[in-house]
Amino acid sequence: MRDFTIKKFESLLVTTKNYSCQIHIVSNNQIENNLNSKIITLRHDIDKNPHNALRIASIEKELGINGTYYFRIHPKVFKPEIIKEIARMGHQIGYHYEDFTKNHGNPEKGIASFEKNLAKLREIVPVTTICMDGKPLSKYNNLDLWKYYDYKDYGIDFEPFLDIDFNKVLYITDTGRGWNLLKYNVRDKVRNPFNYHDKTTSELIKDIEEGKLPNQLMITIHPQRWNDNWFFWLRELLLQRLKNIIKWVLIRLRDYVTK
Repeated sequence: MRDFTIKKFESLLVTTKNYSCQIHIVSNNQIENNLNSKIITLRHDIDKNPHNALRIASIEKELGINGTYYFRIHPKVFKPEIIKEIARMGHQIGYHYEDFTKNHGNPEKGIASFEKNLAKLREIVPVTTICMDGKPLSKYNNLDLWKYYDYKDYGIDFEPFLDIDFNKVLYITDTGRGWNLLKYNVRDKVRNPFNYHDKTTSELIKDIEEGKLPNQLMITIHPQRWNDNWFFWLRELLLQRLKNIIKWVLIRLRDYVTK
């Protein structure tokens, strides 16, 4: 059976509900106050295809699930009506920032861009959470912007890569169009003590059913990767495989340079 279809993602959501997992928006309070409960923090990075994000948001609403949707400020992604509709469904909206890499590691230009883009998104919906975009082909890391500034000065109270203790929370991401594909993952990853090796969504579903995973999970998905339509599903598969090859080469080159 095909993986990374909308139907498969819906099966994952239904499984989490059936096995007594609470599903929440990105919030440190939910994690810190419920360490003994089965909690899944559901994060969506909207890098492209906001229409697919809207479809997934609708499915989650029908299932009584709320998650956090991080939007880039990019003409093909920044669609105010879609953002408003997702917010009206009860989902949280955050800013998927890439200002430091876009400004080639210049802190002053980076923070000016961040302020401008955050204000643009806040004209549509309230925003109190941000999450960096990994930008794997850039030598700069968007998280480094906060070596010079404090995002809390901008009314932001949460950045998952900086505010979650991943020694307590298992981080699972579909980056690379697989689950925790570290060899193709430049920045969308964390250090943690968990031994996680699932490769398919079916394996992830089975582990949830059998209670093999820690109580606390953060699952990050990129909606453009999930599609039932054969054409779009195959296109994403082929494009992601090409991108994975490029990222693999980049990682090997960086490892060689740092030796």
